[in-house]
This record gives sequence, C-alpha cells and structure tokens, in this order.
Amino acid sequence: MGFLMLVLLAALPPLSVSAVIDILLLAFIIYYILQMLRGTQAPQILLGMALLVALYYGARWGGLQTVEWLMNQVLPFLVFAFIVLFAIEIRNGLAKIGRNPFRTDFSSLVVQQASEDIVMAASQFSSQKTGALIVLERDTGLRTYTESGIPLQAQLSYDLLVAIFQPRAPLHDGAVILRKDKIVAAACFLPLSVNPIFGTELGTRHRAAVGITEETDAVAVVVSEETGSISLATAGSIELNLPAEQLAERLSQIFRQPVSRARPMAPRAPTLERTPPASTRSA
Repeated sequence: MGFLMLVLLAALPPLSVSAVIDILLLAFIIYYILQMLRGTQAPQILLGMALLVALYYGARWGGLQTVEWLMNQVLPFLVFAFIVLFAIEIRNGLAKIGRNPFRTDFSSLVVQQASEDIVMAASQFSSQKTGALIVLERDTGLRTYTESGIPLQAQLSYDLLVAIFQPRAPLHDGAVILRKDKIVAAACFLPLSVNPIFGTELGTRHRAAVGITEETDAVAVVVSEETGSISLATAGSIELNLPAEQLAERLSQIFRQPVSRARPMAPRAPTLERTPPASTRSA
C-alpha cells in the first residue's frame, strides 16, 4: 500500500510556488463562500439547481429529446435566478470583501461611553419590561433605514434613550439607530428576518433585530416587552436572555475594547410607568 502511494506521488507533477498559491486561493474562496452561505437556505437551493443540471445531462445521455429541449430553455435562466435568489448573500459578501480591515469604528473613549449608556439603558428597560431596539452602525451604512424614521442627530446618552423608549413616547415604536456616539434616527423601520430556524420563538422586535444583522454588519440590542429579557443580535444570529454584565462584555468583544467598571450597570433613572404594550411598527 505504501509503495503504491509512493508511485502515485511520483507520477504527480512537481508543485510550483504559483500552483501552491493557486490551490490556497481556491480553497480560501470555497471556504469563504461556504461561510457566507452557512445558516441560510442556500444549500437547498443549490441542490435544486444541481438536480436540474443533472436532469439535463441525464436526458442528453438517455436520448430524451423533449426533456433535453425543455432543459435547454430553462438552464440559461438559472444564472438570473441565482443572482435573484442570492442577492442578499452576494451583496453582503461584496461588502465584506470591500471592507477596510484596518478601520476602527470608534475611538476607545467613544466605545466605552456608548457601551455604558446602552447597557445602563437596557438594564433599565429590562427591569421595567419596556420594549426597546437599539442598532449600532458599523462599516455598512444604514442610511436606507435611518431615512424611514425620525432624524435626530443627537448626542447619545442614557437619559435620551430612556426618554425615547418610554411606552407613551411618540418614538417608542421602531428602532433607534446609532452612528458612533450619535443617535441618528428613531422610530425606524427594519427588515424582518424570515429565517425558518427561529420558527415562532421570536417576536417582531427580535426578528427585526436579526433582520438588520442579516443584511448588514450592524449590531442590535433588543429588550423584550413581554419578559424584559435582553438579547444581542449579530451576523444573523441572536443571543437571548443576556444579563447586563454579559451584554457589556459582548459589546466590548465585538468592538475589541475593555469592559469598564467605572460606572455602575444598575439603572439610575426614575421608575418608568408601565402601560399596556403599544403597537409595534417593525421593531
């Protein structure tokens, strides 16, 4: 067996540097595509397309002229179908390729202050079971979604977040979108995730949090109006029932900043009055 392997290896042409680079690049591209399609319905769609191609060659080999003619009419449109079906994945992949890996979204001080305000507000909302959805913009711009809400361009602060999400406030419904240390807009509409993996476990607000992270690289913090639980959505997935301290740690990991212990995580605002749930727009 070992001798046979040696013979086979000796029969192979010698690998040049360019061939090694070629193989590594191809492996990286395949791995990147698989990572991009992981957790989506893409594998089933690709399997369906592969079956159509197999049917075409099977009909050609078996002399099934009618089926072969039909496949000849259908297969050219598979390219357009591929672009339409994978539009989101293609857009996200191209955005990731064009993203500057050396760019930092925030300075250390801005991240620290923004994270503290967000965590403190989320803790307050959780204790009072006030629904909230806060989206943090990263490399991918969220102008499409900010234009659907009410523009604010206000300095981010704990008090302003609490004021926005008061149950009787006019901007309570919808999402708040942050850009660095600014609240760009409130009451924003977000796309809802249609990923079947979540089933009926997630409500509208949580699906909106996942939906915006499926289409962009944003991070979404969501507080349930029913249970008061805090959740964090990133890259099309969601972490449920996070304590405030763990939320602070996760935000620091995402933005690669140390967790500050200088300010307390407990809420410091007056108790919010609890009212019946307001109608939810898309968050």
